[in-house]
Amino acid sequence: MPVRDDVFVEEHLRQLGSRLQGPRRLRADLMTEARHGLLDAVEAYRDSGLPPREAARQAVADFGTPDQLAPAYQAELAVAALRGLSLRVVAIAATGSIAGDLTWQGSSWSGGPRPPAGYLLLSQAVEWIWAGAFLLGLAGLVLVTATARSARPALTVLAHGSGVALTGAALLGAVAGVGLFAWSILLWDAALTWPPMIIGMVVGAAAHAWLGSAARTWLLATR
Repeated sequence: MPVRDDVFVEEHLRQLGSRLQGPRRLRADLMTEARHGLLDAVEAYRDSGLPPREAARQAVADFGTPDQLAPAYQAELAVAALRGLSLRVVAIAATGSIAGDLTWQGSSWSGGPRPPAGYLLLSQAVEWIWAGAFLLGLAGLVLVTATARSARPALTVLAHGSGVALTGAALLGAVAGVGLFAWSILLWDAALTWPPMIIGMVVGAAAHAWLGSAARTWLLATR
């Protein structure tokens, strides 16, 4: 098909794409699928005898306006964003619970005086926050599966609530974790030169950035 006959199709897709937010790969796949469907429709109208430009116009008209199509596409993107956020929370929470204690094992201060009660409380709070986040992540995955099978409004509301809770838990876990690391450095100067602690801080920062990216994608997809 000549490029000039694709103008209506590409402009229509551009307008639709500008309304969509969510995981980039899925968004690209959805737009590619829509493009193929439109071009197939144009080709069918041309084969039926319509002039190329009129065939493109008719295919675009049949496809629906961007305002009509965007909600269904956006709903699929929101579900995918929740899946990504839930998976990352589950992965980070599970890894953190296993690797967290390794940060302290064998340290020069581990056999010293017992830390202040407030420090111990914060440490326990971090564990509970991520344990709760892990459960929320599993619940989010269940809701993603249920939402994909049914369009009931109640499931959509629950899925949105799950995303809000996951985002809040991730933010709370990040703040509490930073506070715990900072307090550890204030209590034990050797923590700044303890390799497991340094590795833990670097990996933790990368993990939270990774999780923050997923939370941002979900927030944009449900905005």
